Parts: sequence; C-alpha cells; structure tokens
Amino acid sequence: MKKCVIIGKPNAGKTAFLINFTEYLGVKNLEFNFLLPDGTKLRKKYTYKSASRELIDRTPHKTLSLQSVTVEMPMGKGKKKIQLIDTTGLIDGIHNRQEVRKAISQTISAILNSDVILHIIDGSAVNRKDLLSSPSDVDYQIAKFAHLKKGYAILVNKMDLPEAGEGLKFIEREFHGNLIIPISALYKRGFKEVKTFVAYNV
Repeated sequence: MKKCVIIGKPNAGKTAFLINFTEYLGVKNLEFNFLLPDGTKLRKKYTYKSASRELIDRTPHKTLSLQSVTVEMPMGKGKKKIQLIDTTGLIDGIHNRQEVRKAISQTISAILNSDVILHIIDGSAVNRKDLLSSPSDVDYQIAKFAHLKKGYAILVNKMDLPEAGEGLKFIEREFHGNLIIPISALYKRGFKEVKTFVAYNV
C-alpha cells in the first residue's frame, strides 16, 4: 500500500488536515491505526467530531506516534488504497523530553519510507517568531531533502486567517521551485488540488 506522510512543525495543522481531508475524500467509518515508537499498535474508531475533539490540541506535541487512516483514492475508472499518516511535529534542535525525541525519530523514519510527502507550513505564523509553528530551519531542511522525491508538496495552511496572505508570498519566495498549495485545513480549502496531487503520485 502506498504511503502519504503528513509532516511539519507542531501546531501547523497536520492532524486537522488529516481528519478533514479524510472526510473530504468521503470516508464514512473513521478508523485510526496508531503505531507507537516502541512498536505497540492500537486501533480506534471515531466520529469526525470525536476525532477532532480527542486528537487535535494546541498543546505542542499532542501527537506522539504515527496515526494513520486508510483511504481509497479515485484512480481513473477504479480506486487505489493509500495510507495517510499523521506524524509528530518536527523542531529545530533536540527536544528535552525523551518521548518526544523518540516520536520525532519515528517521524523521520516515516518520511524515508513514504511515497508522498505533504509538508504543512503555518502561513499565518511567518511573522510570529514567538509561535512554535513559525517556519524555521527545520522546514528548510525538510524541503531540501524531500524535494528530491517526486511526490513532495508544501501545503501552506491557515489561509483562512488574514495574515496568511503575506505568509504565502514569503513561502513562495523562500521555497521557490517546490510545488506549493495554499489550503485551509479547517475549512477544507485547497483540498481538490491536494487530492489531485496525491492521486497523481501514488
């Protein structure tokens, strides 16, 4: 099964994107598979409301495992199953908590083993260096490595916020040469373009 990994800094909107993109693709039964850094596997069913309530949080590093949903993407006259994988937020430097360090290591392994990489950057945080989700060195490092893969795109999230417009222009300059798709994970904007990109690359 092809793997589409969702990466980015903490609070960039990765989990919200996964949940809402899954709903956009028409998945009726939302079933998450969790793979913890120690190898433990868990499975849990949610409604879309309960998934948002339980899995989305403004607390940094709420996600400390790989959490995935299997979806069917339309491919010509048929469909193809792919795994959408949410990951732990990447940071500059080394985190002081061991559990976060292990989860980040797991995220890096997921990137290496993926077919498609969706790199989410918080467009509204470009001029807010006080926010953990503000673009920084780790985003440049991700782009430098990931753009070597065919299936790599930068999703500039939170375009529903006024300050994200300037953020998008900055990201387009700084990450020139990469495919950049403006989205709002909250309001499902830009999802048609993301769906087309993913379908083309799996």
